Amino acid sequence: MATRRSRGDGGLYWDESRQRWTAEVTVGFRPNGKRIVRKARGKTKTEAKTKLKELLSDVEEGAVNASAGYTVAQAVNDWLDSYGRGERDPNTVKAVRSLANNHIIPAIGARPLVKLDVDDVEEWLAEKAEVLVTSTLRNLRSILRRAINRAQVRKRVRHNVVLLCEELPAGKGAGRPSKALTLAQAEAVLTAAESSPMRAYIVVSLLTGARTEEMRPLTWDHVDLVGKPDVSPAIPPNVKVWRSVRAKGETKTRKSRRTLALPERAVRALEDHRVAQQAVKAVAGDDWREQGLVFATNVGTERDVNNVRRDFRRVIKAAGLKPTQWTPRELRHSFVSILSDGGMPIEEISRLVGHSSTAVTELVYRKQIRPVVESGARAMDRLFPATGAAAEVSSPTNQAS
Repeated sequence: MATRRSRGDGGLYWDESRQRWTAEVTVGFRPNGKRIVRKARGKTKTEAKTKLKELLSDVEEGAVNASAGYTVAQAVNDWLDSYGRGERDPNTVKAVRSLANNHIIPAIGARPLVKLDVDDVEEWLAEKAEVLVTSTLRNLRSILRRAINRAQVRKRVRHNVVLLCEELPAGKGAGRPSKALTLAQAEAVLTAAESSPMRAYIVVSLLTGARTEEMRPLTWDHVDLVGKPDVSPAIPPNVKVWRSVRAKGETKTRKSRRTLALPERAVRALEDHRVAQQAVKAVAGDDWREQGLVFATNVGTERDVNNVRRDFRRVIKAAGLKPTQWTPRELRHSFVSILSDGGMPIEEISRLVGHSSTAVTELVYRKQIRPVVESGARAMDRLFPATGAAAEVSSPTNQAS
């Protein structure tokens, strides 16, 4: 005589309406006391028994909501919905959703999440490595990892298989590398900008290292062209880099919010720019929308990245450089490079550009940072000269005399 299964061992029965053996496990209870049941079916009793064991294993490992009907696409879309509700820049959300819709969902989206394995993920990444750069591959892997992690928290899958994958494959290339103007090129650009409406924008960007996303929303109430020379210590002319075009106007990091002294050349450029802006405002008349912006359009509104790039490349062309090879953000790279070549310590450069640590400065601008630190060698040459005659300078006998 067949014995009844113990509580928690699930049930197995023939479903006449479906003509299938059905495995059934209670995984919990709703607030109203109703059972939460998970089912699986098989054509034979043996097949159903196997599925019953899988259900029990899922319950034991915490994946009580695991289902063969829940796909990778659903997991990714669920995560995207939650990601989009956060306080993030809409452009960032749009870019992340585009990566998912173009590269994850079409390739592996139809795969049931519980059946996605390490080989599936590694093969997918290997295929994408043939057409995408490494940084994009890294972003894709991050999106999938975070989507599965969310599903794991909600007990829809046992493991996050992305964490079990080998190292990320190298992409087809590093993309267009950032570069920096030499001192001579920078001077040529500044000279070419003298007759351009972009003069003040380029001068301030190049001489302070401000990000282009920090320059576009800059307002006149954050610019002090006089300073306070009569106080002690004196406060020089300065610009308050406190806002950006990111969500809610926040700067990239907390340390990015900084106040920078303005070089004299930048002060003169901004003074001339303010006079020129008043003339533009008079021409615009009623069309002018006062927002207090320093680098406004001809009607007072904020400039977008495209027209900034267009006008910047006109100046680059006038300076004798190839316009398509340069972008406004490389003025910041040039700021770092020129200061480094001038011997400024990386710690000070890091503070000026608003990085959270010198490690970030070295990582992002490693090609621009002076590769050989010479101060130690110069100090040792002074203390321990190579020639015997010079060595007498620091000998104990000479010091005593």
